[in-house]
Amino acid sequence: MLQKTYPYYLANEPVAANTDLEVTDKFSGEVATRVAMADAAAIDKAIGLAVDAMPALRAYPPFKRQAVLEHCVKRFRERYDELALALCIEAGKPINDSKGEVTRLIDTFKVAAEESVRIDGEIINLQISPRANGYHAYVKRVPIGPCSFISPFNFPLNLTAHKVAPAIAAGVPFVLKPASRTPVGALIMGEILAETDLPKGAFSILPAHRDGADLFTTDERFQLLSFTGSPAVGWELKRKAGKKKVILELGGNAAAIVDGDQGGKLDYVVERLAFGAFYQSGQSCIGVQRILAHASVYDALREKLIAKTKSLVMGDPKNEKTFVGPMISESEAKRLAGWMDGAVQAGAQIVAGGKVDGAMFEATLLEGVKRDTDLYRKEAFGPVAILERFNDFEAALAQVNDSDFGLQAGVFTDSLAHAHRAWDALEVGGVVINDVPSFRVDNMPYGGVKDSGLGREGVRYAIEDMTELRLMVMRETW
Repeated sequence: MLQKTYPYYLANEPVAANTDLEVTDKFSGEVATRVAMADAAAIDKAIGLAVDAMPALRAYPPFKRQAVLEHCVKRFRERYDELALALCIEAGKPINDSKGEVTRLIDTFKVAAEESVRIDGEIINLQISPRANGYHAYVKRVPIGPCSFISPFNFPLNLTAHKVAPAIAAGVPFVLKPASRTPVGALIMGEILAETDLPKGAFSILPAHRDGADLFTTDERFQLLSFTGSPAVGWELKRKAGKKKVILELGGNAAAIVDGDQGGKLDYVVERLAFGAFYQSGQSCIGVQRILAHASVYDALREKLIAKTKSLVMGDPKNEKTFVGPMISESEAKRLAGWMDGAVQAGAQIVAGGKVDGAMFEATLLEGVKRDTDLYRKEAFGPVAILERFNDFEAALAQVNDSDFGLQAGVFTDSLAHAHRAWDALEVGGVVINDVPSFRVDNMPYGGVKDSGLGREGVRYAIEDMTELRLMVMRETW
């Protein structure tokens, strides 16, 4: 079970300032724990101490950063079950998915530990003209300065890890605002970081109400803002962020193309589509929302996918047999139900699922969804997928691109030509061949285009954003 209360962390230290934030069990709706909330004064103090920490962090060598990250890996393994249960309770994530996310948390910190000691520079040959004769140039990466992190509710461990672990590896101080609905995992992370000898002010983890947390965005002492969340919020934060660098990992309505050459692989395709569409109640920005199947396999795929969707167990996320748990809130379920009803009124048919009870939303499959409906155009962020038929591969690629989003896409095909064509043509941050767009490994570059965001996560790529190049030119003789 969760502790009765959790402090926040200000400049590496736990502060039990209050118990103002109630964190609910998303399945039962009951209060599971209470968490300290930071006010503007605490956030301001954390930023100032992060600035003060920069000299000590510059002197904190890579092998010590690596030791901190390795300590975290060790402690995450020791507290594996506790972290998984906390995630299951505060996010309503089925326990098997919760365990998977703890595994990815560990993977992310492992990769960061490796990268922390290989942040290398380069030598630049300046001998491009006679006037540069006798000059040499060297480039190294240096920490950018204090960073502001805002993490989402849907992957409160792993998406937080994708900000925190690279920051430690890069040697930058950070102030993190975890999602108010799911702050516990980040605070356990803070408890473990507090066991290390990171310089005072190297980290602060401060749950705060959105309307009281403007400093995370507007304060000019921050040199970088990294935000993961909804497009509407993300682009508004960018507008308000001023001169600082901004990294946005936003939403999507990811598509998967099933080409007409599947042979005996259709069962595998269906398993992956069902997983991609409905895992953690569809609350993933790279969850499968649109499924485009070639006419030659459409009917067989439709039959198998309907059967698979209906077989998924919905219920208590603490039960290991549960595949679909609650959405994060009843209001989110109502929002998605309204989009589904609008699609049906416009002519769509629900071929599996469709029932909603509070925050519980059945795994749902529709076909005949008009392309101008909210369910098609926007990010569903729930357990709903749309099935549609195509005849021409080029037309399918164009249909995938007919979206305001561009995070990742999946293409199931045995054609190398089609695989490369998809990689060339799809306007997304990543193309996954023979798997769903939901596939992610924690060392790969991850991010999107269009309304899906700016920049890339993935440990090495995040380190590049959290550091900047510093040039030295040396004249041999003078």
